[in-house]
Amino acid sequence: MPITPRRRRPQLDDDSLRLIDDLTNRPMDPMFSDSRLDTRPKSAFQIWSTRIIVFIICIAVGFSCSIIVQTLHTDPRKAVRSSLAKELTQQTKQMNSLSGEVSTLRARVEAQSKKLANPSQHDTLTKDEMVNGTIPVTGPGITVSIANPLAANTDTGSGSLPRESTTNIRVVTDGDLQVFIQILWQAGAEAISVNGYRIGVQTSVRTAGQTILIGVNQVQSPYKIQAIGNSADLADAVGERSQPSLYKTLKSAGIFPQVSTSKSITLEAASSSDISYAERAD
Repeated sequence: MPITPRRRRPQLDDDSLRLIDDLTNRPMDPMFSDSRLDTRPKSAFQIWSTRIIVFIICIAVGFSCSIIVQTLHTDPRKAVRSSLAKELTQQTKQMNSLSGEVSTLRARVEAQSKKLANPSQHDTLTKDEMVNGTIPVTGPGITVSIANPLAANTDTGSGSLPRESTTNIRVVTDGDLQVFIQILWQAGAEAISVNGYRIGVQTSVRTAGQTILIGVNQVQSPYKIQAIGNSADLADAVGERSQPSLYKTLKSAGIFPQVSTSKSITLEAASSSDISYAERAD
């Protein structure tokens, strides 16, 4: 059998002729030809396992994105407020515990004083302690109840601060409580407490952030101011008839004080701090 000699490609020096030769003799890209070499049919297991893996990856990516978006939309101030509120609650519990211990020790001191002091000195000491609010007292008096408006309480659920509201509706402030306490003192009240915390010589009514404190104790709405004294005089002093401008201002803000009289009210002793610098003057 005769051997046919292989045709040799002519050497083309012209670029245009070389391009025409490539398009005529090699129309398919070499990389595309290599990609078609693997023509083995894939099994159903491989196809479904690939789909399941892709589906799981999509779910994981979507879940991670939702967590990231939820984290970005959270209010960082809420966590700070919660931490401060927990810390304040712990400090308040500790202070109440220490106040209870002080009251117990004071009761022991009083019991020993009764054994040693003469009756006249004991009566003077008792009156001084009643005026200073360091011992529990009982007597007739009145109760003034003040609560935040329902609209102001609803606004707190949206994350806005009620005391930052620009509307006429607002919550009860420490200034409102101070006004009623001052009126009761001027009307002859002998002992006053707010939500069970006695007002003593070292007790202040103030605001810390968005919380009203009686001394170091946190109080919340509704606020109940109890005063021992002449019920008729005290009720008349804090009534709407005697304080028309005060009640008009409070009503415009959605606050409606309620006054009631009682034949017997018991007020606990006020917490007192240690005296370090004050001394008795001769």
